[in-house]
Amino acid sequence: MIEKTLKTTHGKLRVSIPTQLSEVTLGQMMQLQDSPDLNDLDAISILSGVPVAELQNVSNADDFMTFADAVLILSHQIKHLYNSDAIPRGITIQLDKKQVKLDVIKNLSVEPTGAFMAARDVIAEEITTHIQKYGEENWQDYFNPSLTACCKVLAYYFYCKATGNRYDEYAATAFTNTIKKLRVTEALPIAKHFFMSYPNLSRPRTGFWPRLLQFWRKGPVYKPSKSLNISIP
Repeated sequence: MIEKTLKTTHGKLRVSIPTQLSEVTLGQMMQLQDSPDLNDLDAISILSGVPVAELQNVSNADDFMTFADAVLILSHQIKHLYNSDAIPRGITIQLDKKQVKLDVIKNLSVEPTGAFMAARDVIAEEITTHIQKYGEENWQDYFNPSLTACCKVLAYYFYCKATGNRYDEYAATAFTNTIKKLRVTEALPIAKHFFMSYPNLSRPRTGFWPRLLQFWRKGPVYKPSKSLNISIP
């Protein structure tokens, strides 16, 4: 962590930002990834928690050079993290005022069914979007899921395990706010495991219910039987 007291037009401002990826939360990295027109002050604001308006009042722009270098280092570290397959054995989730420790490596299944289907849909959509942009050939070799999609999948995976509650779609979706507080070095490898464990989802499949609806919309089809003088649907 780099800490520095900067002189401003109205006094002093203390700013600190992480220098190691293990000090960065998933939520912070999501903000960085989801901001296409990010400038140095935006990045420093996200990582430090100091509003951009306050950073803009720092007297000397050169004071930010140290922070800019740290941001660049973090960007390189996230690239290496995407290539890592090291899943943490356990993880600690902060729920209100208590901490819940979960064994990850022994239970890498998304349960119950509602959570599995929700996570499956997120994964399928992310992979399909990637293939539509870059093609299907060797797509797994350079596929990096967005951090937003990773956050959603982890929320479905962890919600029941962490809270002990019955699965609820809205509550599980809202659980992303808790997942964002996880360290990105813990969250991303777990999420990546789920994405790469479902290669069959690279092609969207129609479920049995939509297929049945399509059948009904087309209407019944009758074929005359050659052996019996009746119609067979």
